[in-house]
Amino acid sequence: MSTAIKKANQAVQELEKITNKQYYPHFHLAPLSGWMNDPNGLIYFKGQYHVFYQHHPYDENWGPMHWGHAISDDLVTWRRLPIALAPDQPCDKSGCFSGSAVDNNGELSLIYTGHIWLEGQGKQEKIRQTQCLATSKDGIHFEKQGTIIKPNDGIMHFRDPKVWQQDGQWWMVVGQRDLDDIGQILLYRSDDLRSWTLDHVLISNIDPNVYMLECPDFFPLGDKWVLMFSPQGMQAKGYQYRNLYQSGYIVGNWQPGQQFSIIKPFQEMDFGHDFYAPQSFLAADGRRIMFAWMDMWESIMPSKKDKWMGSLTLPRELILDRNNKVRNRPIKELEMLREKPKSLTDIVVKDQLKNTDIESISCELEVEIDLSQSNAERFGLQLSATKDGKQATLLYVDLQSNRLVLDRSLSGLELKGYRTVPLPKTKTLTLHIFVDASSVEVFVNRGLYSFSSRIYPKLPARRMVNLFAENGTAKITKLDSWQLKSIYQ
Repeated sequence: MSTAIKKANQAVQELEKITNKQYYPHFHLAPLSGWMNDPNGLIYFKGQYHVFYQHHPYDENWGPMHWGHAISDDLVTWRRLPIALAPDQPCDKSGCFSGSAVDNNGELSLIYTGHIWLEGQGKQEKIRQTQCLATSKDGIHFEKQGTIIKPNDGIMHFRDPKVWQQDGQWWMVVGQRDLDDIGQILLYRSDDLRSWTLDHVLISNIDPNVYMLECPDFFPLGDKWVLMFSPQGMQAKGYQYRNLYQSGYIVGNWQPGQQFSIIKPFQEMDFGHDFYAPQSFLAADGRRIMFAWMDMWESIMPSKKDKWMGSLTLPRELILDRNNKVRNRPIKELEMLREKPKSLTDIVVKDQLKNTDIESISCELEVEIDLSQSNAERFGLQLSATKDGKQATLLYVDLQSNRLVLDRSLSGLELKGYRTVPLPKTKTLTLHIFVDASSVEVFVNRGLYSFSSRIYPKLPARRMVNLFAENGTAKITKLDSWQLKSIYQ
């Protein structure tokens, strides 16, 4: 184990001693202490699931990136492993940025971006980014093999390689900001993971304002190919693109030797406040599973004062529906966490606040609402709420705008703002909700839409589920709830 990794592991342990866990998740992956952002290197390898992630172990702020590491046998319960990569080589001395993992004949290979600050910060910065390789026989200790791809002259932003194998050949997509400040995704190919050839520019210039396409992922789903990525620079438009940066996908057709032909243009993947850098991998049974970072750049992050920052979303299965929409829904294995079930049926709420006595610090809810028998102007749930509803995260139907709304204006500390999606044109609205100590994830009508948002209730406060209806009646036909156990072993 290198000196840099030993020091980083010691730093995590020391910082954890002064970490406050008041907002720490029960069933989401988060760093023991320090900073976390993008998921990296997601893979099923030799019978275990590996999740790596961007990690700064020395304090709660973004800093020189390391790769944190956790493993699981079942995608539900997780065990932390030592830090896998630390910036300690000439090619990555300022950070081991995002990347991916592949199984190369029993050798776990990490392909990542080596980052070097040349000078300046912010708009005056000069950086160098190359793609690098590290390998491991045991999946824990990695040996760096150095740089495998350099960008063209003058290119600074060139990062986040995603590698896969197809028909005996290795393929890689990489995000790039070209010399005209246009975001692109490049496609490379290789026979040996070390020597790479540029195949072609897979996509470029998706929007006049977009200057960078980060964290690309390219994979088959159903009978199509999905290009998933995080564009930077997109401007808000009505209810769309309200976060600083977006994450989404394009659906099309592709096979080796051909261009990517687009069938469905860019769509947002998730409609909450905190969702970035989604990455996918194949489960043991062939399902396409995704994690994303459940935070957003330059947002208020109250857990920093507690000496940790960052969380990943729940693992979600990706499914391409017949309208070429990529649905994401929580994996079935998460049902293993359930305990203390409660079931309520045929609840009518009229012009009132109704307490359910369901605790929502670490819980799962399945809700069915009969829209044909609901006429209130606004109606729905208060999550992580005080009994009087004065502090709550609101999830409600707005019949005047015909939209479903997730509203943080009463959630607690500092965070504000709401996000909305069109109300599905169905008689029954189904909501699958996960509330953790500092997050809410909502899945609408079996993955038609999802919301992922961080919340920080002002503590101490009892956190419950309330129901409400304003100016009329709401009919909730079913409300099933479970308390959820911790994922940490």
